[in-house]
Amino acid sequence: MIEAFITPRLVRWARERRNLSTDVVAKKVSVSASTIDAWEKGDARPTIRQAQQLAHRLNVPFGFLYLSTPPAETLPLPDLRTVAGAPPHKPTPDFLDTLHDVLRKQQWYHEYLRDQNAAPVPFIGRFNLGDDPKAIAADIRDTLGINDDLRRTCGTWEQFLTKFVSRAEEARVLVLRSSIVGSNTHRQLDVEEFRGFAISDDLAPLVFINSRDAKAAQIFTLAHELAHLWIGQSGISNPDYTQRSSQQHHVIDRHCDRIAAEVLVPVSDFTMRWTGFKTLDENIERLAARYRVSAFVILRRAYELGKVQTDEFQAKYRDLIERSKNKRTEGGGDFYATLLSRNSTTLTSALLAAAAEGRIPPRSLSE
Repeated sequence: MIEAFITPRLVRWARERRNLSTDVVAKKVSVSASTIDAWEKGDARPTIRQAQQLAHRLNVPFGFLYLSTPPAETLPLPDLRTVAGAPPHKPTPDFLDTLHDVLRKQQWYHEYLRDQNAAPVPFIGRFNLGDDPKAIAADIRDTLGINDDLRRTCGTWEQFLTKFVSRAEEARVLVLRSSIVGSNTHRQLDVEEFRGFAISDDLAPLVFINSRDAKAAQIFTLAHELAHLWIGQSGISNPDYTQRSSQQHHVIDRHCDRIAAEVLVPVSDFTMRWTGFKTLDENIERLAARYRVSAFVILRRAYELGKVQTDEFQAKYRDLIERSKNKRTEGGGDFYATLLSRNSTTLTSALLAAAAEGRIPPRSLSE
C-alpha cells in the first residue's frame, strides 16, 4: 500500500470545515474514529486511495490535503449579511461551492454574450442608494411589465412567480433557483445562511434564489435581488423577513427591501384597498388575490405599513411559512424541468446552442 504524505492539520481542517465529528467521517471512509484521529495527529497516514476518498467525502480538492497551511476562503461578492460590529459569517462549504459554481456559469455567459457583441443591459446601475425606492420600484415594474395586465393572466401567486421569473429572464437577467449544491441532492443549502445573491454585471446580470426557502418567501427574494441590480450593487443577502425594512441590518438590504415591497405591492394602492373593519385574514385573502402575490407578501406589507401589530404578525407569519413549506415542491424527477430551474432558461438555451456548435462538451449541460 502506498501511503499518502498528506498534512495532518489539513485533515482536521477539512473535517472541521464540514462541521463533522471523527465518528461521522470514519463511517464515510470505512475506517475507525481512532484512525481518523491518528491521521489528524500525524501518527499514521492513509493510503492514496483512502486519502482520495477522504477528500471526496469532505468535498475538498485532493491536492488541498498536501498543502502546508489551510487555504484562505474568501467570498467573491460583498457580504451584506454581516451585522455592524459582529464578526463576518464564516461561509459553509456548501454555500462556497454553490457561489463559485454560479460565478463560473455567469462568467461563461458573460464571455458568450461578449463574443456575440451583445449590447449592455440598460437598467443595471440605473439608480443608486440615494434614490427614492418608489421611483426605482416603478422603473422595475415598467421594465418587466409587472402590472394589472400581467396579474390578470395569472390564476395564482405561484403562476405570478413563474411569470415574474420569465419577465426577468426576457429582460436578460439570469435567474437561478436551487436548494442543493449543483446536482448533489445530499448537499442541501441552508436558508439560515443565505436567501439569495445578486451579481451586477452590464452583460450578464444574475440572481440566485435559495429555493430551500419557503416558496411563499421566494417571490419577495426575487424582487429584492432584482433591486440590487437596479442600483448596481452585487451582494449576498439574507434579509430577516420577520423584521421591517427599516430594521434590516445592512443599508443596502434596507434599501432593496423597501424597493421589493413597492414593486410587488405599491403603497398608494395598498393603503387605499386595505379595509380597517375587516379581519386580518379577510384583508390578506382579498389583497393576495388582487396583487397575485402570496399571503406572506401581503402580511409583511401590512406589518411594514403599521396595519398589523408585532405579535399578530409573528404568529401569522409562522403559520403561513409552515404551510408554504409543507406545499413546496421542486420539479420532481423531471431532469429538464429541474435543469431549467437550476440554470435558468436563458443560460440553458445558450449552453444548448454552444454544445450544438461544439463549443462546449455535452456533459457540461448537467453540471
